[in-house]
Amino acid sequence: MLGTIATSITVTPCFSPSINFLPRSNHVLTTTSNSILPLNHGHCVTLFSASPLHFTFYRSFRRPNTLFFAETASSAATNAEYVEEPATNVKFQTSLMVPGCSDSLILLGTGFREKVFAIIGVKVYAAGLYLNQSIISELNVWKGQSKDIIQGDSSLFKTIFQTSLEKSLQIILVRDVDGKTFWDALSDAISPRIVEPTTADESALSAFRDFFLNLSLRKGTSIFLTWPNPSKLLVSVSSQGLPSAVDATMESTNVASALFDVFLGDNSVSPSLKASVAEGLSKVLK
Repeated sequence: MLGTIATSITVTPCFSPSINFLPRSNHVLTTTSNSILPLNHGHCVTLFSASPLHFTFYRSFRRPNTLFFAETASSAATNAEYVEEPATNVKFQTSLMVPGCSDSLILLGTGFREKVFAIIGVKVYAAGLYLNQSIISELNVWKGQSKDIIQGDSSLFKTIFQTSLEKSLQIILVRDVDGKTFWDALSDAISPRIVEPTTADESALSAFRDFFLNLSLRKGTSIFLTWPNPSKLLVSVSSQGLPSAVDATMESTNVASALFDVFLGDNSVSPSLKASVAEGLSKVLK
């Protein structure tokens, strides 16, 4: 058991954010750019180094009009129940219920992060982006656009973020890490994206830092960063299977937006994940 923390912070400037941490036996962590994680045997890894995206199909059943990889399967295949990220052998469900969401979300893209030592790549985690499929109907302006055009159009990703429909990023660790290191990496990526943080923003980040400290997160831990709307961020974590409840709730538009931008903004720290999502969008928007 990782332990529990119960904290309540309410501040009222600007965005009137409030943070409520819900005590559970599991805890939360997230990631950032150009930060170092200690690994077993004395190694370190940079969380967000660029790396290619690959995925394969694992098991099949029919789920019409939801996932882009159905269109890339052979004519004899049906939609995949799981997508396997082959570099890490991590499997992502093609659709799932995420804590705090009212509808099932669909998988739109996957990727992985690694650090290369000489000629050896050390992988840190795999990640997959899930969306409420109703978001697709709000992206008709981009119908028929290529993957490259979609990937380079920041307004599309801003439109996705600004919808009131749910978005969620699942991170699955492929290495043991500690909560402090994960938080430091996340903070390093978010901070430059908030040009003039308010007292509320700083309080929100401080509270999350306190929540993450002294956590030990094992290989296989699943972390969901979920945006139910543009001003709210939900965090759920489980070391065994999918989480069943929300571990932390934050209401701060600046921080929620900055975290989404970390992965899908113009200067994404995970270009392979963004490229995969762009490919997925180009196929569902045909």
